[in-house]
Amino acid sequence: MNHMRLWISATIIALVIAIGFVLSVPHTRNVIETKAPASDTGNVPIVTVRDVFKKGVHTITGSVETPNACSTASAAATLQGTASSTESILVEISLSNDTGVCLQLPTRTTFQTEISAPALLPLITTVNGSLAATTSP
Repeated sequence: MNHMRLWISATIIALVIAIGFVLSVPHTRNVIETKAPASDTGNVPIVTVRDVFKKGVHTITGSVETPNACSTASAAATLQGTASSTESILVEISLSNDTGVCLQLPTRTTFQTEISAPALLPLITTVNGSLAATTSP
């Protein structure tokens, strides 16, 4: 009779473990799918800019992330504002498309431009015509 109780106890324990396992393991239909953010070319580029003002001339240097090492960046600065007052300096960065075979690994590319303007003007930066987020080192 002791063997019968032992087998019944073992069976009950095995059933409890099996039922607990089935209930605790997530099923594929219960898993919430999270979509990775799409890498869109419309993302706002981040440009690092440093402005040095000396004797009425702003020397603006910085870097921008390009799709690969073969891409180049060139910059031009213009004054923005009304006829009576200057409000900001617009730094237009243009990225060239690579012309060769390059490893498609994002790379920081540097640029430099100069402009004569009053001191303490804010900078507005665009990359290929799109407004860019600006940081300073």
